Amino acid sequence: MKKKITCVILTALLVLGLTACGTKGNDKVSGSDSSLVNGNNEATTGEDNSLQYIKDRGKFILGLDDKFPPMGFRNDNDEIVGFDIDLAQAVCDKLGVELVVQTVEWDAKEMELSTKNIDCIWNGFSITDERKEALTMTEPYLENTISMVVRKDSDVKSMADLAGKNIALQAGSAAEETLDADSNKEFKDSLGEIKQFSDYATALMDLETKNSDAVLMDSVVAKYMIGELGKDFVVLDEALAADEYGIGFRKGDQALADAVSNALSELKAEGKVKEIAEKWFGEDITKIQ
Repeated sequence: MKKKITCVILTALLVLGLTACGTKGNDKVSGSDSSLVNGNNEATTGEDNSLQYIKDRGKFILGLDDKFPPMGFRNDNDEIVGFDIDLAQAVCDKLGVELVVQTVEWDAKEMELSTKNIDCIWNGFSITDERKEALTMTEPYLENTISMVVRKDSDVKSMADLAGKNIALQAGSAAEETLDADSNKEFKDSLGEIKQFSDYATALMDLETKNSDAVLMDSVVAKYMIGELGKDFVVLDEALAADEYGIGFRKGDQALADAVSNALSELKAEGKVKEIAEKWFGEDITKIQ
């Protein structure tokens, strides 16, 4: 009898545990979606059904950091907008699925992807060797640099001037990965304190209050934010590294990645990419083939 009661209790706890597990909220669909749990059956069949999985569900869930203008961010009406959002919407229109935009903690973005809470990371997502190893990445669609932002009245005019200075960056960002690379060890060791923040807006506030001497970040984002905020910041001409943006998918989801890439190529040929780029950057700075 005791064994039977124990089994009933364990079963009830297991059911409660599974019920409690859900996805984070998103801006177009609320609540959980049971189809997120199942995913495609690649693990059991050896086939790549990633594209069919999206089409069967009728939704494409894009994961992003909503404080990364102009790629993806919240406007004054608390709506998530941006270059990547417009581009993803155009792709979804071609694929015949609904775009669902879901915010994620940037430090946990790969976990959100692997557990199928999102279908891709599309948010000024830099292509790195580490990410190419862990994920299925598209070809680059935008060029960028990892650069330093300083105050206009700063005595920092070059990377060498940062010796002993404090810099700020976003935790889990490509800027952090770039700084941690072996090729930049000497430069990193020359710095003073390296301060991590959850987003670049906060990092730039730290620069403005002179608690940091520079912010290491994406130049595409820096230039947009400087213009929008009207702050007396400048981006140093000298960059720490060249950079490119791509879209990250679960490892092995090549069919979905290819479908998105093909849609982008069609949109480029139709002039839609140029239209979206000019809206956000004033010119077409994309490198979609």
